[in-house]
Amino acid sequence: MQGILAPIQFLVFAVSLFLVLRFLTTGDSLAAAATSVVVKTLVLYAIMITGCIWEKDVFGVYLFAPAFFWEDVFSMAVLALHTAYLVAFATDALGPREQMLIALAAYAAYVVNAAQFLLKLKAARRDEAAASRAVPGLALPE
Repeated sequence: MQGILAPIQFLVFAVSLFLVLRFLTTGDSLAAAATSVVVKTLVLYAIMITGCIWEKDVFGVYLFAPAFFWEDVFSMAVLALHTAYLVAFATDALGPREQMLIALAAYAAYVVNAAQFLLKLKAARRDEAAASRAVPGLALPE
């Protein structure tokens, strides 16, 4: 599921980032930008829930397994910023510009978090390749 949701989330992020930046620079299309941030947040929630289920299946805990501890810690910051946007949007506690600035902060955190996971994946694949070279004929399942 993560392999499907992660690229979808990135695509939604890219479109939303464009819309948010367009609103911040031109003042145009507030509704489109706001809707895109809500959609991005919902996709983030979906990927977080499925990620927790995967972590439970693999490591026996829903969050903060040693192998993903720091990624999970930073994921909480990403969730908090996205949720702060939703609260500001739903309550009109902040103006549109301030809401979009929260979205940008959430997006910056998302990029850092995504980079953490990609680096972890790359390291795991490198370790897997090294292990399969160390024992001739041993291929680890994917």
